[in-house]
Amino acid sequence: MRYKDMSAKEIVDIKQGARLGVLGQTDLEVDEKTGQIESFIIPNYKWFGLKKEGAETKIKWHSIRKIGEDMIMIEPENHHPE
Repeated sequence: MRYKDMSAKEIVDIKQGARLGVLGQTDLEVDEKTGQIESFIIPNYKWFGLKKEGAETKIKWHSIRKIGEDMIMIEPENHHPE
């Protein structure tokens, strides 16, 4: 699957039933040797100002359980603020 096929999908934590962000508004951690995505890095924003606030959340690629038409469903071991 290509990144462009996943962009604009919501990232949803199926354990907490929480929307974490939208792919495309996240940073990616990529393996420089293979070019494979290792994790999504989701910034924490203020609601109105859209300024970064606080820690980021890192979601490892292996936490993805299902990539659907509108969402990416994840089941992280736990969230790791960076």
